[in-house]
Amino acid sequence: MAGTAVDTALFPLDTIKTRLQSQAGFIASGGFRGVYSGLLSAVIGSAPNASLFFVTYEATKRLLGASVDHPNAHFIHMAAASLGEISACTVRVPTEVIKQRMQTKQFKTTSEAVKNVIKTEGILGFYRGFLSTVAREIPFTCIQFPLYEYFKRVYAERKGRRIEPYEAALWGSLAGGIGAAVTTPLDVCKTRIMLLNKSQLTTVNVGVLSTMKRIVAEEGPRVLLSGIGPRVMWISIGGSIFLGMYEKAVKSLCELHVLEDRR
Repeated sequence: MAGTAVDTALFPLDTIKTRLQSQAGFIASGGFRGVYSGLLSAVIGSAPNASLFFVTYEATKRLLGASVDHPNAHFIHMAAASLGEISACTVRVPTEVIKQRMQTKQFKTTSEAVKNVIKTEGILGFYRGFLSTVAREIPFTCIQFPLYEYFKRVYAERKGRRIEPYEAALWGSLAGGIGAAVTTPLDVCKTRIMLLNKSQLTTVNVGVLSTMKRIVAEEGPRVLLSGIGPRVMWISIGGSIFLGMYEKAVKSLCELHVLEDRR
């Protein structure tokens, strides 16, 4: 529920961010026209993507014994979030490949984009940029989730009660915005790699570091911050909705279990 709500509501911001990061340029990639291009791909992948993340994240936290007073709580949250992102990327990357190519007007329909990938690159084409996506997500999540858990813990201690979902949403927004800003260069590299066509694959190295070096050499270091405004706005608002809805769902389920136990 949380993942689908965020991806649908904030899709135009994601499209603008992708077009700003495209090597073709913002206007050539579509400008402000057709900002919902690729929405179907995003909606299809949202629920399984978010579900895989949270199932892995919560299971790993329990397995490693995370608790409020655990001396290594930050490292446990980093490990749990990293494993969650890796598992989610098995769904997220194919979704991103199709979505970003449609956002930059390479294809008009989802089916056309899917057929082209299968025809020109095979099934593995859907996982173009998998390593660069993981290389972006792990630093991001290692910033966002330890900060989020820390903000929640400190706030709850000061208030002397369990944090409410709307309060969790505010802290999720702040943590997400910080993580988004810091990892923007990695996001730019990921976008460039996913948008390469088959002919370009034979002439350039598609590694994250080589892509970053090439961008700096050919376009200047400022390009690595392309789309930072829409990205921070999108993930700040998205983090608020995503984590707020998640905490609300958890609270509601816990209350439901309590009622069932009383019966």
